[in-house]
Amino acid sequence: MDNHKKHNTALKVNKGIEQPPSINDQSALRFINIKRKKLSVDEFVEGILAKDRTILSKAITLVESSLPEHQKLAQQIIEKCLPHAGKSIRVGISGVPGAGKSTFIEALGKFLTHRDYNLAVLAIDPSSERSKGSILGDKTRMEELSNDPAAFIRPSPSSGSLGGVARKTRESVILCEAAGFDVVFIETVGVGQSETAVHSMVDFFLLIQIAGAGDELQGIKRGIMEMADGIVINKADGSNIKKAEMAANEFRNALHLFPLSASGWSPMVLTCSAYHKIDIDKVWDMVQNHFSFAQKNQYFHLRRREQAKFWMYETINNQLRENFYQNKEIQKELFKLEKEVLNEKTSSFIAARMLLDKYFGL
Repeated sequence: MDNHKKHNTALKVNKGIEQPPSINDQSALRFINIKRKKLSVDEFVEGILAKDRTILSKAITLVESSLPEHQKLAQQIIEKCLPHAGKSIRVGISGVPGAGKSTFIEALGKFLTHRDYNLAVLAIDPSSERSKGSILGDKTRMEELSNDPAAFIRPSPSSGSLGGVARKTRESVILCEAAGFDVVFIETVGVGQSETAVHSMVDFFLLIQIAGAGDELQGIKRGIMEMADGIVINKADGSNIKKAEMAANEFRNALHLFPLSASGWSPMVLTCSAYHKIDIDKVWDMVQNHFSFAQKNQYFHLRRREQAKFWMYETINNQLRENFYQNKEIQKELFKLEKEVLNEKTSSFIAARMLLDKYFGL
């Protein structure tokens, strides 16, 4: 009975054609070898200068690591890459949630790669304050750009740092520049304190806005408006075009109330549709006009020097903070004094003073 069923079934499965492997064996082997092999400083630098994306990614991972041995290696790599850096246009991009930052970056990014620019996108990804985990979804949101051979997208977790800015972003910029990227975008989490840090590491700060969400100027801090070198009203398409133009006029009128920036540049307000790729070229023209303007009046080099000084002091502050909290003696005393503060046996200020006195006396 079973044999009869087996021979008279209508179902027939053909053997088919043997499919090629989904992964290139040579590429996979090379990646595994790089991952396993402990590279020297010179091998890292050679790989970065040769535009090797795998080695560049590995170097940025070292920069982001909190392990002392990784940090030491990262600083040696950065020092050797420094003479080859500094030749890109650095653009900070921020905006309210829902403004379409990722769509805008992809549209502008594709515009640039089609014109033979090499683009690096350092996207600061929000980390959970509870789990310290992050979404790291920028490659998913920028699928077309992430598959572009002339673009490099690196989402970095903010690790809960102030305003969501990854502390090592500036060092990552240096590595990307040494790897030959002409333009570097730094995307921030959103409108907040992170903008101050990003402004201190870019040449042009761009604020992305949308129209039709009520009073467009409400909820935008004066400081962020003053930092902006340009404002773009996104999603200016279809029935939203008129609203976008009205919002642009509101921003232009508001900007007239602020004094000119130290460079003498008057911020521009443009409209565009990143989704439909409308007026993206005008946004890049604005960035280039600002770049030429700052180069002519020497402000570009002055700003870069001021930024280098700022990050020297920031590094000192961060190192002192880390060293303080990692000190074993301080950790013991901190736990004890924390209990005293919670039980109202001593004040917060006295406890802090005692800890600092102990730290500087060690």
